[in-house]
Amino acid sequence: MPSSASTPDVSAQADAAPAKRFAFVIEDLYGGGAQKSLLYTADQLRQRGHAVKVFTLRERIEHRLPEGLDIENLGVVTWFTKATSTVLTEKWQASRIAKALEAWRPDVVISCSCDKITRHLDLPNLYFWVKSDVSAKFNDPKQRRRAFDKVRHFYRGRQVIAVSQGVKANLEQVVGLEAERIVPIYNPYEREPFVAMADEPVSLPEGEYFLCVAALEPRKRHDRLLRAYAESGIETPLAIMGKGKPEHEAELERLVEELGLSERVKLLGYYHNPYPFIRHAKAMVLTSDAEGLPRVLIEALLLHTPVISVDCPSGPKEILTQELADFLVAPDNEKGLADAIARMDQAPVTIEPRHYRQFLKETVLPQFEAL
Repeated sequence: MPSSASTPDVSAQADAAPAKRFAFVIEDLYGGGAQKSLLYTADQLRQRGHAVKVFTLRERIEHRLPEGLDIENLGVVTWFTKATSTVLTEKWQASRIAKALEAWRPDVVISCSCDKITRHLDLPNLYFWVKSDVSAKFNDPKQRRRAFDKVRHFYRGRQVIAVSQGVKANLEQVVGLEAERIVPIYNPYEREPFVAMADEPVSLPEGEYFLCVAALEPRKRHDRLLRAYAESGIETPLAIMGKGKPEHEAELERLVEELGLSERVKLLGYYHNPYPFIRHAKAMVLTSDAEGLPRVLIEALLLHTPVISVDCPSGPKEILTQELADFLVAPDNEKGLADAIARMDQAPVTIEPRHYRQFLKETVLPQFEAL
């Protein structure tokens, strides 16, 4: 993909020269939240008057690219490098990245989702952006030990940006990472784009409904959700949005039938734009075993939809603050979750800007600028 011209908004520039030069390095722009939040953060920093460039390692794009954001594909990840992946291959790839960075002279380099390669870079201004909680991803002790060893090997003595306070705490206290420094910085958000997407026409469920938006996979614990919903005794329907492997979808359908919920639980499938559904939901429910900083809860609050969540590692506790903490439940307390659902059904909480101010770009972007 050719590099596009970077033209920071004139109104956002304090003077002729941008305050800093930021480089973001990511494998590709295909996939979920990590790619989306990187593009948004990079473009918002550009709009605030900084020089920003995104380096991708292969040309695979799914997301809408912000106009004016400078993106350069280095082409160092190919079918051949995937097939012959060795430390020597990684070091060759890293040398190509280093050459591009040297030519561009950034003040700050942020690596995301390609750390197996960028760990070979020796730069004083390099940060590794960690967006998930590895300590809660694996139940098998052997897999967990291997994952912890990998994290300690990659990031020991390095600089890390953790997506939440919880991820930082778990890296230090559970994984045992001895980094040079770990800086917790939330992903930045603005409310207006979500409101605009929520206004798009779509066929919504009739009447009130609770909503869960999550991939249909075991870690999201739809079984916990369905049992608690059944125990709550409420009549308000539950809508579940997401897609997964056929066997996981079949298991979910089987459990709905087994619990006698076929008349009250609606399986919506996957929607590219879930925001109209989120905005009109009575409440959003999240029951995962592990998250990093669950975007779906923040996005629900931005749309003034209340939230019920289990207190899984590592983000919900930082999102459900103030009186919203009354709807934060221990993961193994299904009775408490059922009670929270029933209470929300009787008296939904009113969401106000103070509930999500800590995630707004005005609060978050200065923390990136301070790196």
